[in-house]
Amino acid sequence: MTSSPPPVLPDERLAAGAARLAVRYRGRFSAETVQRLVADSYARLAEHAHVRTHLVVLAERFAAERLDALAHVEGAPGVGLPRVLFVCSHNAGRSQMGAALLAHRAQDHVVVSSAGTHPAATVEPVVAQAITEAGAHLSEAFPKPLTDEVVQAADIVITMGCGDACAVVPGRRYLDWPVADPEGAPIAVVRTILDEINAHITELLDYLPST
Repeated sequence: MTSSPPPVLPDERLAAGAARLAVRYRGRFSAETVQRLVADSYARLAEHAHVRTHLVVLAERFAAERLDALAHVEGAPGVGLPRVLFVCSHNAGRSQMGAALLAHRAQDHVVVSSAGTHPAATVEPVVAQAITEAGAHLSEAFPKPLTDEVVQAADIVITMGCGDACAVVPGRRYLDWPVADPEGAPIAVVRTILDEINAHITELLDYLPST
């Protein structure tokens, strides 16, 4: 049985992005595998996008994150830097705050990612404001759907209000942080939620190796 041909990418810029990723992962993944993952990443993001102006760029970044995770899974899981995945429903509030704070405080000692079981179109503006006030960075963050690769690559999966929708993979450490949803909340409340997440981050850093 022959394999199906790779999907036709809907945008020339997306094809150029797939070509760049194929060069980056040459020797690890075939160009056809990269193209399929780019097409799938674009389709998943387009499903929730209200504005598609930057969708091609985001799809390439999303595909790169998935390829990194897949390379880790197929290589030597559990080796190297600890990998932490934050998951909430929309990937627009709690999981973005957790990921931004951990990345800021752990610097280059942890690989951090985030995702949502039902991702929103954009990060909540007040969430972005609170994260910036805390000294962390959110400039390149965007809501992403939860995929198998990032779950399988994670050493620790931190769930934040996504309930049974979060995938469970054997061998991963799962932590549930029951913090309030900042959606629609005023900035003062969001700052309080951020402080609560930051307290959890402090406990997590005490547990993580190489930090």
